[in-house]
Parts: sequence; structure tokens; C-alpha cells
Amino acid sequence: MATETKPEFKNHAKKDAATHAVFTKHLEFELALEFMRVVEEAAIASAKTMGQGDRKHSDHVATEAMRRVMDTVPMRGTIVIGEGERDEAPMLYIGEKVGAAPPQGVDFPEVDIAVDPLEGTNLCATGSANAITVLAASERGGLLHAPDCYMEKLVVGPSCKGKVDLDAPAKDNLQAIAKALDRDVEDLVVIVLDRPRHEKLISDIRAAGARIKLIGDGDLSAGIAAAVIGTGVHAVMGTGGAPEGVITAAAMRCLNGEIQARLVIDRPELEARIAKMGITDKKKIYRSEDLAPGKHIIFAATGVTEGSLMRGVRFFGEGTRTSSIVMTLETGAVRFVESIHLEKRPDVKVRFF
Repeated sequence: MATETKPEFKNHAKKDAATHAVFTKHLEFELALEFMRVVEEAAIASAKTMGQGDRKHSDHVATEAMRRVMDTVPMRGTIVIGEGERDEAPMLYIGEKVGAAPPQGVDFPEVDIAVDPLEGTNLCATGSANAITVLAASERGGLLHAPDCYMEKLVVGPSCKGKVDLDAPAKDNLQAIAKALDRDVEDLVVIVLDRPRHEKLISDIRAAGARIKLIGDGDLSAGIAAAVIGTGVHAVMGTGGAPEGVITAAAMRCLNGEIQARLVIDRPELEARIAKMGITDKKKIYRSEDLAPGKHIIFAATGVTEGSLMRGVRFFGEGTRTSSIVMTLETGAVRFVESIHLEKRPDVKVRFF
């Protein structure tokens, strides 16, 4: 039966729609640079420990810096992927509330946040390339609350989107990628984590004729490289962390790339965890839109050590220089940002590098 909408209800609906629009604008237009500030400070803190051989300390200082700055960001944030469960991590644990307290009468937007305060703790501890600090954010419900387990992954760029299959043999996927990129399989470079579990995958890729770049850590930054033309990376294959897979998916949404992934459920406690999450199909292949379904997504990362996309943190006499990438989905912006953080001194000078 049709009913008439009363004027006051219409006004409330208009007010709610206007409020939502303001929140959306706040989320991408304003919070993007706020989140860049978060990853910059975490990168600077961890870079000070580079090469000291203590990966736990590097991760700890990055986490502390990220948590401290988050509490200055105007939002009602919830950590959905972080440093572990509440009883496992002192801060940035799953479910932790973060953000600045709003002034009276102001309602900050609700934001779900996935963080990796230092991706590549070993890379930072040894001074190796491609350590980054990173986070992804979306409106509430916009990021999958992935369990802390392994995940099979296949990451490709925009040209290969929809042309690969996680269940297909590596040879078939490499042929599909080569065809999409109009080149030979021998021209392709695939990044794979250097782990014993990838022995067969590595053998299959080599047998197909493609080249391999083995990495010790950091498949998240590798995934971003695969989605950006000109990096010399054409795909990422293999098994890595599920939380990193969700953050990679957020980046893929912004870059129009693709990740296909499947949870590796090999322990009873993981069976219980996914059942609690409502996941019934253990064999389900997740795509970018499944892992990061949000309509308004922000991805921010800063280089800690030198990398293929971003330079590492550089210290000089009067301050610090950082290289960051900040991406937003709805507004379609991809920003590569060089920032100089000056010391508060009367004789400070800015110079080009």
C-alpha cells in the first residue's frame, strides 16, 4: 500500500543525505592528507632504526608513531586490520577506536582502517629496499575483516584485469598477461616471496619462460608496483598474509588493478574464526571488490627504505624528507608527494635535492 511521506520526514531525509555528502567529502578530500601525515610520521620513526638489526623495535616505534598521530585526525576510526587481537597488541589492535575527540555539536565520520605500521620489518632492520609504512581506510564496512592467516594471491595491473584466474596454471596466466601486454612471456617479470612453500611455483614460472624477482618481504608494495606501468613488474604470485591482501585490494581499487585471493584455512582455530565471520566457503576466490568493497577508499604509504615506487626517508642537517603515495577511489586521485619536514630552528633553510 502506498503511503504519503510527511514533510518533516522528507526534511530529515534531505538532512541525512546532506550530512552523508559532507562525510564523504571529508573522508576523501580532507582525510587523505591527514592519513599521509600518519604514515609519514611512522616512516620517520622507523627509519631512525634502519640497519640496527632489531625488527621488533623498528615495528614498535612505527606503531607508536602511527597511533599517536591517529589521535589527532578528525574521525571516529576503528582498526579492522592491525597489529593483532586486543590481548596480543598494546596498540593498533583490532577493534581499537582511534581519532580526535570531536568538538561539541560536531559529528566526525565513521572510518574503518587497516594498517601495517611497518611492512617489511626485516627490510628495515637490515637496511634493505622497499620497507614502507601503509594504511587503507574506508567508510564503515568498506574493508574485509580478514583473519590473520595466509592467503593465495595473484596481482596484476589494469591491462590484465579479468584475463587471469587464480586457479589456472602459472603458465596459462603468464600467457594471458603477455597477450594483454602485447609482449612475449620471456619479457615478463613476476615477483614472488622467497619462501620454501613457493618452490613449485617458482619452478613453473621459470619453465614458462618468465623472469622472477624474489623478495624477502613486502608483497604489498610489490602488488602496487605490478599495477603501475613503468615499474618493470607485471604480476605478483604466491602466498602471503591475508591482512596485507586486504590493504593491497584497497590499492588495486584506486589503481584499477586486480587482486584475486583465497584464504588458506589450515588450522582449527582459523576454521572457528571464519565461521564467526560468517564465511562458509573456504575455497571462495576473493577479488578486489570483495576484499575492499567500500565506495570511498583512501590508501596512503610512505617509503622507509629506498624502493621502486618511493624513496626512503632521508635525514639532513635541518630536517627530514619523505616520499609518499596517497590515493583516493571516488575522486580518482593518485598523488606522489615529496615532503620536507623542517626542524624548528631560527636558521633553518630549505634546499632542492
